[in-house]
Amino acid sequence: MDGRVCIVTGGGQGLGRAFAKHFAAHGATAVVAELIADNGQAVAAEITDAGGKALAVPTDVGDSASVRAMVEMVMGEFGRIDILINNAALLSSLRRSPVEEITDAEWDQVMRVNITGAFYCVRAVAPIMRQARWGRIINLSSDTALNPPPLTFAHYVTSKAALVGFTRTLARELGPDGITVNAIMPGATETEIERGEEMRENRAKNVVPRQAIPRQEVPEDLVGAALFLASDAAAFITGQTLPVNGGLAFV
Repeated sequence: MDGRVCIVTGGGQGLGRAFAKHFAAHGATAVVAELIADNGQAVAAEITDAGGKALAVPTDVGDSASVRAMVEMVMGEFGRIDILINNAALLSSLRRSPVEEITDAEWDQVMRVNITGAFYCVRAVAPIMRQARWGRIINLSSDTALNPPPLTFAHYVTSKAALVGFTRTLARELGPDGITVNAIMPGATETEIERGEEMRENRAKNVVPRQAIPRQEVPEDLVGAALFLASDAAAFITGQTLPVNGGLAFV
């Protein structure tokens, strides 16, 4: 990753924090694009304190102007963008509701962040990557898109399934310009289920025992897949969706 510039949306916490820290540890400059500015600054400080390179940029991925401003800042600072990890998503703040009780505002908010936000980011970086004739785009889907749980999150699951189709069409479109586009499907990581003791206990009792690797998934479990897909070693892999869920579901 030496010399690469990697944007991680939602990089101020959870999976995004792990991606930013590990990409920086492998030589990339990590751009922590984070809605909560203090969180983004904290992660960037962790990286620089450890000897890495990082830039925190307050970003609302659901606002196209905010995304454009972030990309312009990165280009002004570094003159290149090599890797985009579309990680920002809404889940922890969502209430569990049957589909008939999901409001217009709740549906629109999830789609705005989880799928429209990814579109805004790709639209902003694609011309830069096309010109460089090299790029890596990694979208964070979810294994709920394969096996929706009975947890009444229709808006979240739908948005994560949409990212799979988005990944495939981008792979077709951007491949001739040396840009690969792939998706990772995490299971329910520790950060995603920190929504109360009841959900944590349900995970330990009903989900972990069904995994081929029967332990709790943590953010660091996703890092290896992302590093590989962003590397030159994965230059001939595109349009694919890689489940990283401890063997909870097989494709």
